[in-house]
Amino acid sequence: MGKPRASGDVESRALASGSGGATAPLLHRNDRKEDAKTQGGSLSMVLFSTAVAVCGSFEFGTCVGYSAPTQLGIEHELGLSIAEFAIFGSVLTIGAMIGAVTSGRLADSLGRKMTMRIAATICIFGWLSIHFAKGATMLYFGRTLLGFCTGVLSYVVPVFIAEIAPKDLRGGLATLNQLLIVCGSSSTYIIGALVTWRNLVFVGIVPCVILLVGLLFIPESPRWLAQVAREKEFHTSLQMLRGENADISKEATEIKEYIESLQSFPKARVQDLFSGTNIYAVTAGVGLMIFQQLGGINGVGFYASSIFSSAGFSGKLGTILIGIIQIPITLFGAILMDRSGRRVLLMVSASGTFLGCFLTGISFYLKAHGLFLQWVPSLALSGILVYIGAYSIGMGPVPWVVMSEIFSINIKALGGSLVTLISWLGSFAVSYSFNFLMDWSAAGTFFMFSASSLVTILFVARLVPETKGKTLEEIQASLNYGR
Repeated sequence: MGKPRASGDVESRALASGSGGATAPLLHRNDRKEDAKTQGGSLSMVLFSTAVAVCGSFEFGTCVGYSAPTQLGIEHELGLSIAEFAIFGSVLTIGAMIGAVTSGRLADSLGRKMTMRIAATICIFGWLSIHFAKGATMLYFGRTLLGFCTGVLSYVVPVFIAEIAPKDLRGGLATLNQLLIVCGSSSTYIIGALVTWRNLVFVGIVPCVILLVGLLFIPESPRWLAQVAREKEFHTSLQMLRGENADISKEATEIKEYIESLQSFPKARVQDLFSGTNIYAVTAGVGLMIFQQLGGINGVGFYASSIFSSAGFSGKLGTILIGIIQIPITLFGAILMDRSGRRVLLMVSASGTFLGCFLTGISFYLKAHGLFLQWVPSLALSGILVYIGAYSIGMGPVPWVVMSEIFSINIKALGGSLVTLISWLGSFAVSYSFNFLMDWSAAGTFFMFSASSLVTILFVARLVPETKGKTLEEIQASLNYGR
């Protein structure tokens, strides 16, 4: 889903041709060294800014993963019932819906950096509320605050990364958003098996502090600065990101021309999302988020320990294995993002989530009918690990990357907020109903998730555009012309 144009192609042409139009073979050795320094300098600031931003993604992951390893401890110490803990697990998504609704407006009015700063500050208060909780009320309050922050961060982090990254690196860098989400959830899975639920909150507080400090040293999104007509800061930010000696004139002109072309349009309204020029992007973005959630990820993620226990496998060991497997597979997906393309990753991923859910469904079917009981734990473990691995390589990161790419800048706030809201609505529906569905039929629950993955493949094949290797402006042009 489209984002404004970055300058990876501009830099590469400059390196190839030199300032005087000579071709690469004619460059002197010293000129090549100087150009390499410039490219390295620009890349270092982009990487540093991305590293700071994805602390918010890590925070997102700790919030989502916190409930899985803490269920037994919280229920035992505070006397929560299963229903009360289900509320604790799912109330995160209610806060996230509020955050999703406000995220676009906050990011557009206050800037990407200030929005991340606000989210990190509120997140710290949410964790402290959980740490000092004496009953369900304080747990719910803290969890709701964490939800608000995740709703905001789930929008602003990928958008910020997309707006600062060169086009040839944008997919890989944007996938770091999901990689750090996975690292955050994996950390809570693994560390949560070793420490108490109260001490586990510090795993969430640390990235908030790092994010707050890091934001002091990185530039604001140049595209946002151009959008709000802060001309001097726009050039300063772009120069920092592209390197002290880089020629940013062409990219700056392209960004400004694109934004100026949008000034003729009236202020974006909700109904504009469903106009002829935007409906394709909305359909693709919303559809991906719906299918991401209907695949069952938040049911599995929030209640992984109880799923393993129900299948006769160690809940603690199962969550640790999930934590271990997610990180390398998501990293592999990040490497593939700008090589294989978005659509291929999505379809391969959905095929894998189908297989994982189907195997898990088979394991619970065998258990319910007393067949091959010795196979049940192994099938359940294999199915969940296949599911998590497949999700991590595509259905986890790619919808967020596409969301940050596909909307034109004048409707990015509204479109991004809508897509993020839909994602969290689906998350709430799945996470709240999951325990009730498992009581109804564990096998049926996972068979439904597997069927959703099959439909996802068809949806991607028909309606999701390929954005690999295109600038954000080129993506908009291709969407407008129906390609």
